Amino acid sequence: MFNVTVLKMKDIIKYLAGILLTGLVVIFVSKGLGKNNETTNDGSNKIIGKLEKGISFFTENSMLHALDQTIPAISNINEEYKNIAKEDDGNAENKNILQAMLGIQISSINGMENIEEVKETEESNNSNEEENKENNEEKQNETVAAAGVPTEVITPNPISDGSNSQIGNVKIKNETDYQITEDMFDTSNLTIDNKNIILFHTHSCESYTPSEKYPYTQTGNFRTTDLNYTVTRVGTELETYLKQYNYNVVHNTDYHDYPAYNGSYTRSLKTVENILKTTPSDIIIDVHRDAIGSRSDYAPTVKIGDEEAAQLMFVIGTDNGGLWHPNWRENLKFAIKVQSKAEEMYPGLFKTMMLTKSRYNQHTGKYASIIEVGATGNTLEQCLTSMKYLAAVMHEVIQ
Repeated sequence: MFNVTVLKMKDIIKYLAGILLTGLVVIFVSKGLGKNNETTNDGSNKIIGKLEKGISFFTENSMLHALDQTIPAISNINEEYKNIAKEDDGNAENKNILQAMLGIQISSINGMENIEEVKETEESNNSNEEENKENNEEKQNETVAAAGVPTEVITPNPISDGSNSQIGNVKIKNETDYQITEDMFDTSNLTIDNKNIILFHTHSCESYTPSEKYPYTQTGNFRTTDLNYTVTRVGTELETYLKQYNYNVVHNTDYHDYPAYNGSYTRSLKTVENILKTTPSDIIIDVHRDAIGSRSDYAPTVKIGDEEAAQLMFVIGTDNGGLWHPNWRENLKFAIKVQSKAEEMYPGLFKTMMLTKSRYNQHTGKYASIIEVGATGNTLEQCLTSMKYLAAVMHEVIQ
């Protein structure tokens, strides 16, 4: 567009020179007439008026017409000039018409250049948005936890695991009257029909050792009603990681142990039953913190690569205490499969599994369980880190 304007500049200069010469002649003649005959002032004004009309006609129908033909965009600029001329008509004698027109042309060219710059900026922004969108999609598809990294249990003041049974590479502390044998718990035929995942917290207020990053005011012995610092926050972290693997997760964050601790399991049972009415699920996890004597020096920890993560522990209930629980063996199979995969991917992520006489509301699901994340001596940072690796292991089992 600008190259065309340069090619026609010679014609424009010719027209401008003609107008300038004509203007000078008119001014010279009008001054001469004024000096020679002041008494014919009215007549001179008439002559000058006719000359000005002639110039106006010449300007509008010669030079401006030529500009319109040379540069189509100039027609709109000329309209702008006419409007400015009308507004400044009272001061026309003190203004140079050529300067005014030249100013309009330069302003318009600058405006066109600015438009081009805006277009280029918008195109650049759109390109960046598309690139960011692609990067985010790629990031979402990446595995959130690295595989094949070295792991090491680094628990200070460890407690004896007390295991008395073993299925494959999974150690179990069996507190029931049932005999646990490997042939009873073959996980090769385990199927997951509904991959919706339910997370909840019977003891929502269980918390950890305060740290510089996560300080909080305790409202009990390693407990707080601020759920940003409890196992509820840990559940939110697990939810986030599982959703990155495209699982549908329902995470309930209601209080079940506040204002009263007694009756927590009764309240959490109602919560799970209500969720199942609208969201059928095979996998139901009650996320806890290990409350083993509330020992502040007990912090089961595993180092995975360069990260420290709180160790996890499955607690599986049975009907050995007398409560109806027909699917506890299926619950146990699922827990064994998950922990076995964890031992392959991140050895030491899980502690010895516990099999108990209590039911713990696990009759509600085909693969229901308690997962205890760390203990009182762990920090919230360590527990949040664990959820990244737990999600990676669960994905390998569920997919």
